[in-house]
Order: sequence, then C-alpha cells, then structure tokens
Amino acid sequence: MWPRIGGLRTLALGTPGDLRARLNGLVLAGVKTATAGLLTEYAQEREELEHVGERLVLVDDDDQFVGVVEVTGVEVVRFADVSWDFARSEGEGDRSLEEWRAGHAAYWQREGTPVTDDTDVVCIRFRLESAGDGGISTGDLST
Repeated sequence: MWPRIGGLRTLALGTPGDLRARLNGLVLAGVKTATAGLLTEYAQEREELEHVGERLVLVDDDDQFVGVVEVTGVEVVRFADVSWDFARSEGEGDRSLEEWRAGHAAYWQREGTPVTDDTDVVCIRFRLESAGDGGISTGDLST
C-alpha cells in the first residue's frame, strides 16, 4: 500500500531525485495538472484507483509535504489511446503525442515494466488545492 498522511494517500511523482523535484515544481507552478500510472501498479500495491474529489498529499523524496491536490478526473485507457489533451496536461514539455509516448515507454521500461499499445494506463487529472501541508497533521504518516 502507498503511504498515508493525515488519512490521505500520498502522490509521489516520478522517481526520487531530480525528476521528482522537477515534476513537483511543475505542479506548484500550475503547469502539471495530470499524471499517468500503470494499472498493474495498483494491483501490485493492493490500491484502489483514485476517485474524483479525492485529495492526495504531494510529497518529496523524504515523504515531506509539497502540497495537496484534488483529483478532478480518472480514466483507464490503453497506452495507444492516451489523448494529446491528456499528455499536454502532464505539463512535462512534450511537443507531440509521439514524444509523450516514447518518453513514457522509456521511463516504464527503465522501471522494469515494458509497455505495449494495449497496456492499461491510469490517467489522473488534478488541481493544486494548496502548497505546503494544507492543514493536515504531519504526525500521521502511516502505510
């Protein structure tokens, strides 16, 4: 299961280090309003999909608060069916859907999960609710 803070699930974008710091910065700047994950990760972690209205705690490499986001949309689609509108919403600077697909396929390959056109991708849209802890108790970090 993914860590919880104040009863809310955490959202740890990308991999620890420079990538996570960059992605968190894009969220705080209002540029990144979406993220994608693999449906298989949810089964492996015994997690349910996020739902519209759910609040997630955005965390850094040390599980420290970066902000709180509210989920505004969740959709499971084939990798080949991820839309350009969604890819642009990820705010990572891809200039085309093909570039987005190539970058994400390479990322997931490096993480040990190669994808095909038929791989199920969880497309999550969100809005930044607050930067920092959003009034959530930092003493309640649990798995």
